[in-house]
Amino acid sequence: MEEKYLAGEAIYGDDFDINQIQKWYDEETEAYANLGSKEAEEYVYGYHALNTLHGFNYLKDKKFENVLGLGAAWGHEFYPIIDRISNLHIVEPSDNLRSAKLGNIIPQYVKPAVSGELPYPDNYFDLVTCSGTIHHTPNVSFILSELHRVMKPGGYLLLREPIISMGDWTKPRKGLTRNERGVPLKIFRKIFKDLKMEVINEGFCFCMTAFFQRSWEKISKRPIFTYKSYVLLDKWLSKLFSWNLHYHATNKLQRIAPQSVFYVLRKT
Repeated sequence: MEEKYLAGEAIYGDDFDINQIQKWYDEETEAYANLGSKEAEEYVYGYHALNTLHGFNYLKDKKFENVLGLGAAWGHEFYPIIDRISNLHIVEPSDNLRSAKLGNIIPQYVKPAVSGELPYPDNYFDLVTCSGTIHHTPNVSFILSELHRVMKPGGYLLLREPIISMGDWTKPRKGLTRNERGVPLKIFRKIFKDLKMEVINEGFCFCMTAFFQRSWEKISKRPIFTYKSYVLLDKWLSKLFSWNLHYHATNKLQRIAPQSVFYVLRKT
């Protein structure tokens, strides 16, 4: 592994050729579903409080004609605003993670192209969401440029992604797919600056959440991050320790920092 990747100076996979991208795509297509998300009756979406605090609260009472969820799977993330959406499109590689109906909406599913190109016209979507999807893809910069292309001027992008390495991705990691790795924060910032995206909010989250969860699971089966009170606490802990963010932590002290970023962006 080249040092520039673990140092957060470059995104591993961002310069892959089409053959390398194809291999990555084949390995990731059902990887997330196979981690335990493919059974609709048993799967519970746990990020509503987080998405509302860091994302939907910034949209106020806006209504959206066309909405895109990149890697949105069942589409459960849209329930808090489903009555404000007219048309919902979801790009999802897995055949197992699909909903026939969300509220009164029948979502339109398409599989992603290996290249990352989106099958939509320019300036089409009022709202795009990307929750924990980009870090599963190799060519991050290109995919973000595609999201920007299909957004209407004035349209919003809600993006939540890990900003740590998630360990050494060249080796098997428990609970993670083969290729996923976080995107360095400074690279996100550079990409959005180059795209001339207006940053409405850059919020940090998941500071020591795994540590707290290990204690919490002894008294409750419901994950700690599903509670609004914890999400509020986490917001301020993440902000407090954001100075300590290291892309590839090598000791326990360096892990006392937010692990993810939640962006609310607007296309100018």
